[in-house]
Amino acid sequence: MSARSLTTRLLAIGGATVLIGGLAACSSGGSADTGSNGGKVQISYLVDNSTATAATTKALVAAFEQANPDVTVKVDTKPQGTDGDNLVKTQLSTGEMDDVFNYNSGSLFQALNPDNTLVDLSDQSWAKDVDKQFKQVVSTDKGMYGAPIGTSFGGGVMYNKKVYAKLGLSVPTTWDEFISNSEKIKAAGGIAPIIQTYGDTWTSQLFILGDFANITAQQADWATKYTANKESYAKQPALAGFQHLADVEGKGLLNQDYASATQANGLKMLADGTGAQYPMLTNAISTLQQDSPDAVDDIGAFALPAADASDTNLTIWEPNGLYIPKTTTGDELAAAKKFIAFANSSDGCKVQNDTGTPGGPYVISTCKLPESVPPMLGDVKQYIDDGKAKPALEFLSPIKGPNLEKICVQVGSGISTAAVGAKQYDQDVVQQAQQLGIKGW
Repeated sequence: MSARSLTTRLLAIGGATVLIGGLAACSSGGSADTGSNGGKVQISYLVDNSTATAATTKALVAAFEQANPDVTVKVDTKPQGTDGDNLVKTQLSTGEMDDVFNYNSGSLFQALNPDNTLVDLSDQSWAKDVDKQFKQVVSTDKGMYGAPIGTSFGGGVMYNKKVYAKLGLSVPTTWDEFISNSEKIKAAGGIAPIIQTYGDTWTSQLFILGDFANITAQQADWATKYTANKESYAKQPALAGFQHLADVEGKGLLNQDYASATQANGLKMLADGTGAQYPMLTNAISTLQQDSPDAVDDIGAFALPAADASDTNLTIWEPNGLYIPKTTTGDELAAAKKFIAFANSSDGCKVQNDTGTPGGPYVISTCKLPESVPPMLGDVKQYIDDGKAKPALEFLSPIKGPNLEKICVQVGSGISTAAVGAKQYDQDVVQQAQQLGIKGW
């Protein structure tokens, strides 16, 4: 599974607040039905079909229509993953895209040829309030085309603070400290130092994907060179993630059932303290809050540590974007812009807070996290405030291989070495890069 597929899969399972959900009864019919009707303007809004966020989508539309009685919003849905990506590209190319659509930021956004297909939103009043890092993943040299929807979230290690306190452990800032903590937990007995859940194979990728901010810290242009086929995972600094994956298995630091355990099993272990540390995306806190609400305050998060503390950064996944195709014009364009502005207003943010559990901070200053958010989100925010957070690779490069999760399971189970796994992944991305027509491949 690719990096983006991991994100999509977790959002569907974890019920994260990135708004990729929709109303399942609707079909993806494009904007043919939009227009003025009885003095009202009707616009269509395309979202992914995840049921986890259907309530948020429904509530957001209802609140917008109440505040804007001259506009109605018809919600259409699309599949998740590759099928949904293809549908978006097809609808844009045929001029049948909905008036507003909810879609990925980063490399998949860039693949939409945004300068030719999307409306520039950089002149909108809310644009000045958007975090500069998010602007980068919805922009080209010619304009900013997306508005944020939902929150950002991190990829690092969720940990049980009670276990840490009982054993006198501190949050590690280097890989050696992480291993030292894990060995102390193992020596204490009865607690799995590091949780892995290969029953859900996509969860095996965090040691690789969550380490990317550390790669960027050591080599700022790594993603650019990787895209040009001038860097690879077979050599440092990127090889470290595969080495770490192999290292924790080789040292016997995993839960005994790591080969069959699922994400739900892993989060339960973390919640009840039978597992101490779980490499995971932080929006999994929403699942933990639902299944183990009494344990939420006991869970913290830290970045996957690099070899040197100065290079340790938290890898951040940016939220989805809201976009308007250039085929939306006239009254529908004005209404579409109103809808996007509402989603990023204090009222729109309240809807998001009321109907979901944030997985991290918002990326627009008009949206504030509620006071009742899990304490773990403060850990994520601290890395951002300290300038120790950087985007995941998928927001900087379109190069992603489909078989990373399978390769990670083999390395993480001791079947393949780190060097072999890294080489396999380098080979895995070649065909995809060639299909994209990227120079150097």
